[in-house]
Amino acid sequence: MSDGYIQTGSSSNLADRPLPQNIEAEQDLLGALLSDNEIFDRIPDNLDESHFVNPLNGRIFAAIRRLHSKGQLANPVTLKSYFIGDQGFDDIDIETYLRELMDNVTSLSEAPHYATDIYQCFLRRKLILIADETISRSRTANLDINAETLIEETEQELFQLAENDKVSTGLLPLHQALTSAIKRTEAAHKNSGHISGVSTGLTGLNNYLGGLQPSDLIILAGRPGMGKTALATNIAFHAATTTRTDEKPQYVAFFSLEMSSEQLANRILSSETGIPSDDLRLGRINPAQFNDIIRTSNAIENAPFYIDDTPGISVSQLASRARRLKRTHGLGLLVVDYLQLLSAPLGTKTENRVQEISSISRTLKNIAKELDIPVLALSQLSRAVEQREDKRPNLSDLRESGSIEQDADVVLFVYREEYYLSKSEPEQKPEESLDTYQIRHNRWVEKSEKVQGKAEVIIAKQRHGSTGVVTPNFIGKFTKFTDAVAEDHLPERF
Repeated sequence: MSDGYIQTGSSSNLADRPLPQNIEAEQDLLGALLSDNEIFDRIPDNLDESHFVNPLNGRIFAAIRRLHSKGQLANPVTLKSYFIGDQGFDDIDIETYLRELMDNVTSLSEAPHYATDIYQCFLRRKLILIADETISRSRTANLDINAETLIEETEQELFQLAENDKVSTGLLPLHQALTSAIKRTEAAHKNSGHISGVSTGLTGLNNYLGGLQPSDLIILAGRPGMGKTALATNIAFHAATTTRTDEKPQYVAFFSLEMSSEQLANRILSSETGIPSDDLRLGRINPAQFNDIIRTSNAIENAPFYIDDTPGISVSQLASRARRLKRTHGLGLLVVDYLQLLSAPLGTKTENRVQEISSISRTLKNIAKELDIPVLALSQLSRAVEQREDKRPNLSDLRESGSIEQDADVVLFVYREEYYLSKSEPEQKPEESLDTYQIRHNRWVEKSEKVQGKAEVIIAKQRHGSTGVVTPNFIGKFTKFTDAVAEDHLPERF
């Protein structure tokens, strides 16, 4: 048995360099586990067989863990049958090796420290390999990969290394996937609102989606004036500040490519204080309202809500900043307003805008999976919607925009008939009698009153569940969506 450093590595740049490892710690840990299986409950649960520098030790560790997880005894007698006939153990007597591990263990109480040292050596080996690869690629000019792209790719590798116990980089055994699925089901069962993801703040939408789910790309689309930004802001701010039972506030990153951070903050203040956003913008407020603004601002200023209003930011830069926030503070939800204003990944060459949008949507989906968070991306729709009599959007309105529909796990459309009716007040035709015109106008008034303050959130696609329509209220002067309630139950200021 030995410890210290070994000289390994396939790269010629590493041939003369020692890579960190501690074989003795690996062997002492395995010996301790074989001597007392209960020690498994005292070592870090992120230790994996791939972290062992000796692959045989790693495989023994995995076998011990599997037996222990089933409540079965792991010792040299029970383990040897796992390796009989295994070509990896042809040159050693596996039972003798297992007994030597038990007999030579120096301390059972030090096992957690051995596990930590094994993992630290693994991290240092990976850091050296990443650094060496970065140096090698940096020395060679590549027309297809510029320096900025190299920085982002290296940062991604470093992020994945930092999150090594959370990020899977290979084939996943079914039992691990089943465990994750059961945990999510259990979380939804224990939650009084049956939410397993990030709450939207809208009961009807939560009932359909179970909240915004980790690793999902959620597209929120609509024509201008429908309230996409308002809905996204409401969802994001609720996620960051919720005080509802069973809901935990999340760190939120809001990339606002269309509005400035000040404009976004103005909308949040309007929604929270009940003062019309136009009055805030123009300063049409009285002393009492100003005091209310200050109180509200003081109450919410420490919310874990981060705004990035960099214009024309690339989706690669967005990913880099999201990784950094998750690494330093955590991240539960990422919002992009809106997708078409993002630039393609740095170093990507596309022939047309459709391909560029496809590349952006695929990257956003990859970010959702990599960071294991929901990504809510807003999207514009083509003018074709305006040419139809029924202006409710559908999935075909997205198909002209590359692979957005294909990449999305959930597609939501925002539709407000009130918006279109307000712009279509009938006028009397030259040949039309006053009575006929009055009938048409009265119908328009009745219809307008019926849809006033009403909105539709259309769940047009959901990989994990059903589709349908949710009908929240929309209070335009506060840019706020709320659960639909009877008008006589609305607060007075609404």
